[in-house]
Amino acid sequence: MLKKILSIILLSMFVFGLNAQEHGSHESPNGDESHDSHHAFDPAESAFHHISNHNVYSIGPWNIPLPCILYAPEEGWSMFMSGVFEPSAEHHGTGHKAYKKYVLDKGIVKHVADPSFPSEEVEIEDVVTREEMVDGKKKDVSYVKYNGKEYKLDSKSTMDGGVFGGGITSFYDFSITKNVAGMMLVALFLMWVFIRVARTYKEREGKAPKGIQNFLEPLFLFIQDEVTKPFLGDKWEKYNPFLMTLFFFILGLNLFGQIPFFGGSNITGNLAVTMVLAIVTFFVVNLNGNKNYWEHVLWMPGVPAWVKTILTPVEIMSMFIKPMTLMLRLFANIVAGHIVIAIFIGLIFVFGKSGQLVGASYGTSIVSMLLAMFMMSLEILVAFVQAYVFTILTASYLSAATEEAHH
Repeated sequence: MLKKILSIILLSMFVFGLNAQEHGSHESPNGDESHDSHHAFDPAESAFHHISNHNVYSIGPWNIPLPCILYAPEEGWSMFMSGVFEPSAEHHGTGHKAYKKYVLDKGIVKHVADPSFPSEEVEIEDVVTREEMVDGKKKDVSYVKYNGKEYKLDSKSTMDGGVFGGGITSFYDFSITKNVAGMMLVALFLMWVFIRVARTYKEREGKAPKGIQNFLEPLFLFIQDEVTKPFLGDKWEKYNPFLMTLFFFILGLNLFGQIPFFGGSNITGNLAVTMVLAIVTFFVVNLNGNKNYWEHVLWMPGVPAWVKTILTPVEIMSMFIKPMTLMLRLFANIVAGHIVIAIFIGLIFVFGKSGQLVGASYGTSIVSMLLAMFMMSLEILVAFVQAYVFTILTASYLSAATEEAHH
């Protein structure tokens, strides 16, 4: 027990040291103090930064550059590594340089739409964000300071049409971001694990499982016997590979995001990721739907015509609502856990006033780390539960789409 308490204290000291470095005094490239020696720590900003999808992979104070693939109609395609921005540990990885009219703002690439801004690599003074009125709404607008002048930065274009505050801006980002890199790592790791396990089964045919087999086999048999077979009956073998892929891929992504000090990837807490998973499920379900399924969606035999005018639109809407609920459920559960853990850690710096009250910081760190470790334990459970829920709901939708008519 004493060892565990000491480990928690050492861990909190490590986190405190990193954040004290980050929120302490920083100098601008010109040598002037660009910030006060101590400024207020914003736990909300830190939490949302933690769940953001960055163009740089940050592990503690280290920033690992990622490939940037960008397109702006005026400049065309640009491909380079995010290391050209020279991101620093301060300000969550804001770059010290601009390159081809692009700037790294807190780990995210933004574009300078002003044609007067130099397109070559230049040293910048700072990147600032202010709340301004845009189209009658208050929004955060970022500016890059260069040669004493501020240039407005455009965020990357989004496909939400402004529903979530996005829209079409001056460039498009097709980069290998932190979440994309995390997905690639998880996919490669899962491929390696399952290929290795498959070879072991062939080499040890008829023998008791060992090693990683002991972990995977119960999970595999549980999904097969409790989800695939009961829902799909004699069609279970056809859809078993798809359901297994969904379950283990989502589980792998969820667990990868729980690894401390490894970039804090929030892959399944990203709406784009859960949306693609839901769209894949939507197409698999509806492309495999039989005549009975489509009759009940579009025609509903045996139902009076006037009732069909009410039920048919509802059934058609339900086709799209089902994948939407899959998308939002997985996203909300994962992102909520990440935010709560980040806020618990942030309490250390709130009560310690960003390093001014060292004693309060270390005292709060014990409680904060215990709460964070408790939440991480719950998050591990949530990782399994959400992978299971996504899989079992997909199996139920497939069952409804492939079930034969009962007379």
